[in-house]
Amino acid sequence: MRNVLIYGPAQREIKYWPVKIRKELGSVLTRLQLGESIGMPDVKPIPAVAKGASEIRVKDANGIYRAFFVIQVNTGILVFHGFNKKTQQTPHFEIETGKKRLKAFKEELSL
Repeated sequence: MRNVLIYGPAQREIKYWPVKIRKELGSVLTRLQLGESIGMPDVKPIPAVAKGASEIRVKDANGIYRAFFVIQVNTGILVFHGFNKKTQQTPHFEIETGKKRLKAFKEELSL
């Protein structure tokens, strides 16, 4: 079973998501930990952030939520960005934030 590591800034954002959304996020992460291959609508690749990066897609009546992650073979699942999406397309700002956070998280983990 893979470890799940959540970068501090992402963790601080996710903790304010509705309980139902956090439970759904946890369910998808558990499936990923078990090695399940998950595709749309739950997980979508986001190569604009980094090679191998994907987003977990969760929504309810109040909003759309995204959590960016990568799977590192020897480390586990790295969740490095989370946000409440307000438009159909992922804002450029969120892509850039994701890139910066992934780089910082990998440096923090010495990867």
